Amino acid sequence: MKLIFSILMSAIVTMIAQPGFTHPSENPIAKIAKTIAPTDEGVAAPSSLTSDGWQRVHLGSGGQQYDFPVYANHALDGDLHTIREVIFVQHGLQRNGNDYYAAASELLKATGRDPADILLIAPNFPGTADTKKDFVNMPMWHGQGWMSGENAVNASFSVSSLQVLDDLLAFVADKNRLPSLKRITLAGHSGGAQLVHRYAVLNNVDEGLRARGVALTYVIANPSSYLYFTSDRPSNSAASGFAPYDIAVCADYDKYRYGMRDMVPYAQGADGLTLYRRYTQRQMTYLVGSDDNDPNHSVLDKTCGAEAEGSTRLQRARAYWRYERLLATPQQVIQHQYFEVVGVGHNQSKMLGSRCGALAIFDLPESKNMTAASCRVP
Repeated sequence: MKLIFSILMSAIVTMIAQPGFTHPSENPIAKIAKTIAPTDEGVAAPSSLTSDGWQRVHLGSGGQQYDFPVYANHALDGDLHTIREVIFVQHGLQRNGNDYYAAASELLKATGRDPADILLIAPNFPGTADTKKDFVNMPMWHGQGWMSGENAVNASFSVSSLQVLDDLLAFVADKNRLPSLKRITLAGHSGGAQLVHRYAVLNNVDEGLRARGVALTYVIANPSSYLYFTSDRPSNSAASGFAPYDIAVCADYDKYRYGMRDMVPYAQGADGLTLYRRYTQRQMTYLVGSDDNDPNHSVLDKTCGAEAEGSTRLQRARAYWRYERLLATPQQVIQHQYFEVVGVGHNQSKMLGSRCGALAIFDLPESKNMTAASCRVP
């Protein structure tokens, strides 16, 4: 995936003179989203890297300690006592945390919120192909392994990418480091949304953080696939709309990262319906573009396990939302929100800058973001 943002202010200024630039009365969030030329991931190539560079943060405890690269708007070894909110923005397949940080930083500026109150972090999972990024003496992953929660492949670091998120949350939730912290948001688009979704299902730290007075919310936008709790998948023939998939078509459709079979070590032994009941009480916001409906999109997961969930991201999202409600007991309350972003395809900045996206991630009231893409409940 070429999930790349270039919305540094200098680039935006340059675009003002170009055809198609938005009307001056339009709010900054919508301007940022509309001035980015789409690529196959819906965002433009960067004109330059973020000037802040990445920071090496020391994570873990006991016998499993390691350094990890992140991009952030505050020095993580500095004074963070004013920080009340932490926003994590997760990169996609290209592992380009610098571009995600640059994009989210500009969206944050456009909200007008005080940056002294907010710690913005873009984690960057090192890949074995990242030989030019100087991520030395750190965990590394093959290909998409980090996206599903697999362990790092270098022998010195057996940490799961899901454990990395655990450790990042522990780092920012340390009252000695961030004594004023009240809220943590984890947001991802496309490949990053796949990681955030699976983390929201599988982690064991959510309830503990909320018990300590720290709200934890997750925002996932346009993932290629979802993690199912049972062997059922969307079906046109079943009365409920769901039935076990045909193993003659896809023998491994229910294997992790699509189902509960052969779970990654981070979550081995987990029971699907137990996970579902816990997951329904976690604060989730699902976003999908109403135009993210191309079954041949260049970076859509087309493996048979993903195809069992639907042919497009829009179909897969709608099916999963129905599936969550299907599993619920009559009195069960699901603490999840579902939105379709009207007229938007596989475009991260327009998704996260939409009325519902900016509200969920940056706490920007929709009344101050009315020219951004609208949202509807499916």
